[in-house]
Amino acid sequence: MTGTQNMNHWQERTDLAAAFRWTARLNMHEGVANHFSLAINDAGTRFLMNPNQVHFSRVKASDLLVIDADDPKTLEGPNAPDPTAWGLHGGVHRHCPHARCVMHVHSIFATVLACLQDSRLPPIDQNSCTFYDRVVIDEDYGGLAFEDEGARCAGLLTDPKHKVMVMGSHGVLVIGDTVADTFNRLFYFERSAETYIRALQTGLPLRRIPDDIAEKTALELENYPDQDARHLAELKAILDVEGSNYAQ
Repeated sequence: MTGTQNMNHWQERTDLAAAFRWTARLNMHEGVANHFSLAINDAGTRFLMNPNQVHFSRVKASDLLVIDADDPKTLEGPNAPDPTAWGLHGGVHRHCPHARCVMHVHSIFATVLACLQDSRLPPIDQNSCTFYDRVVIDEDYGGLAFEDEGARCAGLLTDPKHKVMVMGSHGVLVIGDTVADTFNRLFYFERSAETYIRALQTGLPLRRIPDDIAEKTALELENYPDQDARHLAELKAILDVEGSNYAQ
C-alpha cells in the first residue's frame, strides 16, 4: 500500500473521487462550485467532502477533507471548506442522519426543472418513475446556502422517503446510503429531467404513466439487485483503464 492508501476510509474516498470525476465528464459540474459529501461516523456528523474550489475533474481520494458538522472551527485554517458547502452539507448531515451521502449540483436539466414555476417531475417514462412521490421541492430559495439556509433545506429532508430535493431557482440535492446509491440516483434524475424538458419542447401532449403503475415501477427499480454498485464499479473500471489518478 502507498502512504495515501493507509488513510482512513480509503474505499469510501476512492468511490467519492470516482463520482466527482464522472460528474465532470457528464458536464454536470459547476466549475469549481458544488459539493459531494459522505458520512463516516454513525451519527453522520463527520463526513468527507471535496476541498474548496477544486474542479471535480481533478479531485483525488487523498484530497478529500474530513469535516465535523458540529465544530464551527472547521471553517478556520488553510484547509477550510467552502462556507456554503459547510452550511448545506453540514446542515443535512447534522439534522438527517439517514442521509449518509449528499450530492448537490447545478446540472443543466435538473436546474431547468428547478427554474419552472411547477418543478414537479411527472412519471412520463420508466426512468422518471424512479422518482415518483420521492421528491421534495424547495419553494423558498433564500440565497447562498450558508448555515441558516442549510438548516432550512435540511428541514425538508426529514422524511427518508424523499431522496431528491429540487431546490427551486438553484439546482438539485440527492441523498442516499452510499456513494454508489447516491450517484446512481443523481445520474438518473438528470436523465429523467432531460427527457421531460425535451418532451416539453416538442409542444405535444405528454404520455403520463398512471400513478399505480408509476409506484409499482418505482418499487421494482428500488429492489433491482446491485444496479447502483455495478454502475459505479464500471465507471471506476473505465477510469482505471484510462490511467486516471482519482484513486491516489
